[in-house]
Amino acid sequence: MTDRLPPAPHVVRLTEYAKTDQIEIIGDSPDPFGVADAGLTWLPKEDHFGIRQKGRLVAHAGLLRLPILIREVGTQVVGVGGVAVAPDLRGRGLARLVVSAAVDHARTMGPQHGLLFCRPPLVPLYQRLGWQTLEQDVHVEQPGGPVIMPLRTMWTPLCHGANWPAGEVRLLSLPM
Repeated sequence: MTDRLPPAPHVVRLTEYAKTDQIEIIGDSPDPFGVADAGLTWLPKEDHFGIRQKGRLVAHAGLLRLPILIREVGTQVVGVGGVAVAPDLRGRGLARLVVSAAVDHARTMGPQHGLLFCRPPLVPLYQRLGWQTLEQDVHVEQPGGPVIMPLRTMWTPLCHGANWPAGEVRLLSLPM
């Protein structure tokens, strides 16, 4: 008998991603991302990347191009969000694979910067993936008007030489 390694996971572009897909990955929790206490309304993503193992969706990352003001100068960012890995498969590099594939695609979308919001315990994970913490407050739109994002904001360059400019930051939409 020979021991066979399971096939290495690979990322696929998903043609759709629904609530049922999220439930397949992380279950049917009322607060699957641990951010409900922030009281924010979020936008759905437009581009989706996932990993399937034995037919089961086990990881996801989504992208959305968004308008932003940095120092009162309008531009766009590619927001990364909805990053999820099945609890029973965490610690195996699936987040790295799915986020890296999403960022690789984001590099083809035009904006110079990727942006994400996360809970403080996830900052080290994203730092290992090359993301940098944005220290200034970020204002985001909400149904009742702009608010300061209570989660950590991180960014990554999407093209060679892109640096995050200093100054006030305002996402001109709901967060992703």
